[in-house]
Amino acid sequence: MDDKNLFRQELVDVDGVPLFRTTAEAWSEVEGFEARPDDLLISTYPKSGTTWVSEILDLIYNNGDVEKCKRDAIFIRVPFMELIVPGYVNGIKQLEALKSPRLIKTHLPVELLPSSLWKNDCKMIYVARNAKDVAVSYYYFYKMAKIHPEPGTWEEFLENFMTGKVAFGSWYDHVKGWWEKKKDYRILYLFYEDMKEDPKRELLKILKFLEKDLPEEIVNKILYHTSFKIMKQNPATNYTMMTEKEMDHSISPFMRKGISGDWKNQFTVAQYERFEKHYNQQMEGTTLKFRAEI
Repeated sequence: MDDKNLFRQELVDVDGVPLFRTTAEAWSEVEGFEARPDDLLISTYPKSGTTWVSEILDLIYNNGDVEKCKRDAIFIRVPFMELIVPGYVNGIKQLEALKSPRLIKTHLPVELLPSSLWKNDCKMIYVARNAKDVAVSYYYFYKMAKIHPEPGTWEEFLENFMTGKVAFGSWYDHVKGWWEKKKDYRILYLFYEDMKEDPKRELLKILKFLEKDLPEEIVNKILYHTSFKIMKQNPATNYTMMTEKEMDHSISPFMRKGISGDWKNQFTVAQYERFEKHYNQQMEGTTLKFRAEI
């Protein structure tokens, strides 16, 4: 397949959720994914701390062995399950080739998750981040990661984000869907803002969920190596191993700011007011609460 037909393509709906065209075309492969009982799923809406929590987990799985965790790029160590781009990547095939226990990354909303993950009662960690920061981060990501359609202006992108016309659909449906699902399955639901505020507290929550004990010095080592500053400099986590035609870091680095509250530098007052009104309508009736800054 010619590269022109892979990049900047319009999204294709799968059961009402917009996905990358090449993923939609190979949907039967994703749906038929065979989970193993000891798989750990890392699920997020895009730009919510996925790479961060993936690196934390790879370090936990390798008992804090930093060199071992530099064995390859994060997207090889923790395959992106539903990412299938002919000639480039196939998350399902990558996972099939991995030895257990596997770490699996997904951005799928609950209703699209392959059924074998539920059937095997796999442990799952979900990370949620406040909507305004996600929208801003996603806009810059759209600009640099060319598997996405052209983002248009910030104003246009924000409109698409609010109406769920972006890859992986509505943020609202995503965070609420996973929040409801945790009542019935082994899902640890974390918040990006909590992880920024007190990384150690959240890391200990993860260890408890995994029923794993690590000595204090290893915990501190993991915290150091998963700080934004260190990860941004690490080629195994900062996505600089991607080719420029896939991700153009000169437009915007993959790891941009990693802060909470950056939306204030992007939203106009009018956009903020419109967003808040829409947000309150969408989030009415849920017990799920977010902090827009820390």
